[in-house]
Amino acid sequence: MSAIPEKPALEGLEQKWGPRWESDGTFRFDRANATRENIFSIDTPPPTASGSLHIGHVFSYTHTDVIARFQRMRGNKVFYPIGWDDNGLPTERRVQNYYGVRCDPTLPYDAGFVPPFEGGDNKSSKAADQLPISRRNFVELCEKLTVEDEKQFEDLWRKLGLSVDWTQTYRTIAPESQAVAQRAFLRNLARGEAYQADAPTLWDVTFRTAVAQAELEDKEQPGAYHRLAFHAPDGTDIHIETTRPELLAACVALVAHPDDERYQKLFGTTVRTPLFDVEVPVVAHHLAQKDKGSGIAMICTFGDLTDVIWWRELSLPNRAIIGFDGRIISEAPAAIESEAGKAAYAEIAGKTVFSAKKTMVDLLQASGEMIGDAKPIMHPVKFFEKGDKPLEIVSTRQWYITNGGKSEELRDRLVALGSEIDWHPDFMRVRYDNWVNGLNGDWLISRQRFFGVPIPVWYPLDGDGNPVFDSPIVPSEAQLPVDPSSDAAPGFDESQRNQPGGFVGELDVMDTWATSSLTPQLAGGWESDPELFDLVFPYSLRPQGQDIIRTWLFSTALRSLLEHDGVAPWKHAAISGFIVDPDRKKMSKSKGNVVTPAGMLDDHGSDAVRYWAASSRLGTDAAFDPQNPKQIKIGRRLAIKVLNAAKFAYSYELPSGDFAVSAPLDVDMLAELDAVVATATKAFDEFDHARALETTEQFFWTFCDDYLELVKERAYGASTPAGQASAVLALREAIDVMLRLLAPFLPFATEEVWSWTHDGSIHTAAWPVAAGSQARGVLPAVSAALIGIRRAKTDAKASQKTPVVSAVISAPADTLALLEQAADDLKAVGRIESLEFVVGDELAVTDIVLAEVEA
Repeated sequence: MSAIPEKPALEGLEQKWGPRWESDGTFRFDRANATRENIFSIDTPPPTASGSLHIGHVFSYTHTDVIARFQRMRGNKVFYPIGWDDNGLPTERRVQNYYGVRCDPTLPYDAGFVPPFEGGDNKSSKAADQLPISRRNFVELCEKLTVEDEKQFEDLWRKLGLSVDWTQTYRTIAPESQAVAQRAFLRNLARGEAYQADAPTLWDVTFRTAVAQAELEDKEQPGAYHRLAFHAPDGTDIHIETTRPELLAACVALVAHPDDERYQKLFGTTVRTPLFDVEVPVVAHHLAQKDKGSGIAMICTFGDLTDVIWWRELSLPNRAIIGFDGRIISEAPAAIESEAGKAAYAEIAGKTVFSAKKTMVDLLQASGEMIGDAKPIMHPVKFFEKGDKPLEIVSTRQWYITNGGKSEELRDRLVALGSEIDWHPDFMRVRYDNWVNGLNGDWLISRQRFFGVPIPVWYPLDGDGNPVFDSPIVPSEAQLPVDPSSDAAPGFDESQRNQPGGFVGELDVMDTWATSSLTPQLAGGWESDPELFDLVFPYSLRPQGQDIIRTWLFSTALRSLLEHDGVAPWKHAAISGFIVDPDRKKMSKSKGNVVTPAGMLDDHGSDAVRYWAASSRLGTDAAFDPQNPKQIKIGRRLAIKVLNAAKFAYSYELPSGDFAVSAPLDVDMLAELDAVVATATKAFDEFDHARALETTEQFFWTFCDDYLELVKERAYGASTPAGQASAVLALREAIDVMLRLLAPFLPFATEEVWSWTHDGSIHTAAWPVAAGSQARGVLPAVSAALIGIRRAKTDAKASQKTPVVSAVISAPADTLALLEQAADDLKAVGRIESLEFVVGDELAVTDIVLAEVEA
């Protein structure tokens, strides 16, 4: 216990209690006597360690923390780890801009390399301005910068008061995590769930990497319809409308809806393409839209995802013309045989798609095969969620994991798995179901990047030095982690790398979600600590944002289903809403309206910021105006009031002797509080932390504004010994209960107050238990009467300290009986000499005679 300060203040409490909690191990997971029944395990989101945290992180992580603190006080052993998601594209981009470098895996390692500068502004810069360095040098810089970023993140999390166990941390790029990700992949491969294939792939030309379906983002972009004339054998023209004339050389067919009477006679015939004079078939498919453009479209390899579906389902040839760099490849498709067609192709070869489009339009207008002018439109275009240029579709060899996109049976199992999870709020389940049912392909997990978990395979080389992709070489699990780009394949030595009859290592790394989808395994010691994993898995809770249901939540459910015999990885999923700005626009770095939390924590205190975050229910978006953070100011006021109200309550000496809470007002106040405990506990059990806070806060202000005023005279001793003891005991009991109810939300202020009169931390104290006592309504009735007395004095422009010669309170008979029980307290706080009670239709304070007025 510590002395009650002369003037309690919020300032400095974070610096006082954060280190104390850490040194005392207050939030450390204690495995001793742990069982599946008394553990509450949390699969905490590992934030991306690239840049800075924003207000949205504080929002959602606070939601998790209040739940963790509640469960700990309920007597559960809380397994609350935290990780850092430090591999992937965001980290690479940050390193490129921070150090002014880019990776060139063909360059040798430089042991003494020093980057050209440190401290870039993390904005996009041209690759031509960045110094090329070896992959190993680049990865070393990635690791260096992420460690620095993670330290800053940890400092902010500690300042916010997250009660995570800092001894239970992991990094998604650490050797242990790499071994977990590679082990899971090898098991997917052994079971036939992982495979490689040459297929059309969404490709980001800036990052030079494949992109998965879950990483797509539609952006409205300007475009134009171009009306082109294809030529039928009978000399007539068939007009199509396209936004991508630059892909005309990649056209493999025209397509219309099977029910479109305008084109039914053309199905099964062929037409010739404008400019390139290539013969292509006219086919029917149900995805063609009769009311879009002219109702007939050209199928190119590949303009969009619908082209991919048509190409696959109609068994069409592949004439892809876009390279990995986003430019038109130099070699024309073999189907272009005419000299005029080859000459036209030479005009666009090597150009970007933008320049190629302009050239094609000029050529088509000159040939007369473009009808009229282009018609401007706005239409959705697919982007990589972290990219700046529209995605292209190129043919590549990639690694996939089955996810239900090609299997109805697996899709049904995933939907069933989702139904086993309790969703908070429940409507978020629909987003998961819609995502699963909308999958149109398996999960592409390979990335052509540098800082990530290597795909653990090598390929044998035949006698001519060509890779035999169908016979990959894999390591044993005991050898993990491995890096095939630098480790020799099992059974070979390094001298045989890239030699005929030798081997070649896989250079691709895994998509970051292929590692993050294994956070339950990473944090829980899967295979490395079986005892721990059996205790915590399946986890009690997965908390996260709604925007990554399709990525993190879904992929984790998939990996659990495949690896753990269809077991759901958690019992509960708690989904937070978004933070929106005053214009109701989602806050994000890309929109430039994001707010960083460090300044807010300094200006208002952690408890105030936590109060703001916890005031919003799960799944509900919260508006935030950094210029006028009203809710944060309310939270600060509440935290300050907790300090002052507790100091007031604890200032009275505990009575000596055999006394109990006996005064009707005191008994009723505690019964009202008992109901608050029951409501708050039920709300927390239902993952409705906002309701628990709202209920507790509402009672707390009534307690401070009314009850404290009503009983302070009696507590000072202006009553019988029994009356005084009742008041002091009730004050102490109420404060102790309310501190524990508020502890998950205001951990610093409540811990400070608790230390004045208790040993040990409030955060390991027992959560209050409702005794089931029934309130009779004394406190609400007396509070209402007190408000009437205050209002009468205000109306008379008199001070609240003005004595009252006499007053009359009228109320219904049952309410009047309650008021009479607290008459002495009411008279004391209202400074009333003579108080009369009469039966009336409603509660009212009348006939007040003020001493100053009478004089």
